[in-house]
Amino acid sequence: MAGIKDVARRAGVGVGTVSRALNGSGYISEETRKKILEAAKALDYQPNELAKNLYRNKTDFIGIMMPNLEHPFFASLLKHLELELYRYGYKCMVCSTEDIDNREREFLDMLKRNVMDGIIACVDLPGDEEPETERPVVTLERNWGGGIPMVHSDHAMGGKIAAQVMLEAGCRKVLHLYSQGKDSPFEQRHRVFREIMSAHGVQLVEAEAEWNHMSYGYDLEMARRCVRQYSDVDGIFASDVQAFGCMAAALEMGKRVPEDLQIVGYDGTEITRMTYPTLTCICQDLPRLAQVSVQTMVALLEGKPYPEDLVIPVALQKGGTVRWT
Repeated sequence: MAGIKDVARRAGVGVGTVSRALNGSGYISEETRKKILEAAKALDYQPNELAKNLYRNKTDFIGIMMPNLEHPFFASLLKHLELELYRYGYKCMVCSTEDIDNREREFLDMLKRNVMDGIIACVDLPGDEEPETERPVVTLERNWGGGIPMVHSDHAMGGKIAAQVMLEAGCRKVLHLYSQGKDSPFEQRHRVFREIMSAHGVQLVEAEAEWNHMSYGYDLEMARRCVRQYSDVDGIFASDVQAFGCMAAALEMGKRVPEDLQIVGYDGTEITRMTYPTLTCICQDLPRLAQVSVQTMVALLEGKPYPEDLVIPVALQKGGTVRWT
C-alpha cells in the first residue's frame, strides 16, 4: 500500500507539500496540486484518516445519546438524526442508556477525549453538574441548563389540542397516564392538559409511570392495570405505546373504541397509522426535530449563530379512536 512518501517521490515534491495539498491547507500552486493529485490517484493512495483528523482536530462523528432504542419514538428520531447528520458529512455514534449504569458519563468522557465532535443528547444530564467539555452539546427534549441549546416540541400546544379533542368528544371522566421528568419540556403537555380539564369540570384520574421505564411489557402491564382499575372512564390520554396498551386492555374487557371509550395518544409515530382503528394522537414532527438539532450542532461546530426556531410545532392526527362530530 502506497504511503505519503511514495506520493511525494512520484510527484517530485516534499512530504509537507503533499500533506498541504491533500488537507487543503496553505498555499500550493495549481500546477503542483494537480501533479500531487495525479500521483495519489496513480498510486491509489488512501490518506490516514486518524492522522488527518488529528491535524484538523475533527473526527466527523457526532454522538447521540438515547434512553431506549426499541421505543418507536426514539427509534424514529434516531433514523432522522442519522440521515440529517449524513447530509452535513457527519456519521453518528449511538449509545442507549437504559439499564446501563454510568453510560451517560462514559459518553461525555469520550467527548472530552475528542473521540467525537459533539453530542446530541435525548437523556437527562447525569447528576446536577454541567458537562465539563469544550465541545458542543445539543439536547433534544431534555433540559441541561447552562446555556446548552435545547430543541423540543411545543408540548403546551400539544396538551391544549388533546384537551380540546376530549372536550369536543364529550368526555367527562378521563384517565391521564403521565411520567414526571427532571424539568423536561414535555411535562408542559401534562400541566396544560390538567388545567384545561379542571377548568371545564372534567374529572381526571391519573397514573404515573416510572421515569425512563419504556419497555413494551411495562407499558402493557400498566395500561391493563389502569383500565381495569378505572373501568368507568370514558376517555384516556397517554403516549402512543401506552394508548395502544389501553386499547388492547379495553377490548379484552369487551369495551368498544370509540363508542364506549375514546383514546388520544401522544407522539404520532408511524405505527399509529398501522392499526384499526388508527390512533387519534398529537404528532411530534420528528424530521423537523432532527433537522433543527443537527443544524444547531453544525452551527456550534462552525462558530455560527444557531437556528432560533428551537420549539417545533405539533399537529393533530384524526384517527378512529375518537368520535368526531
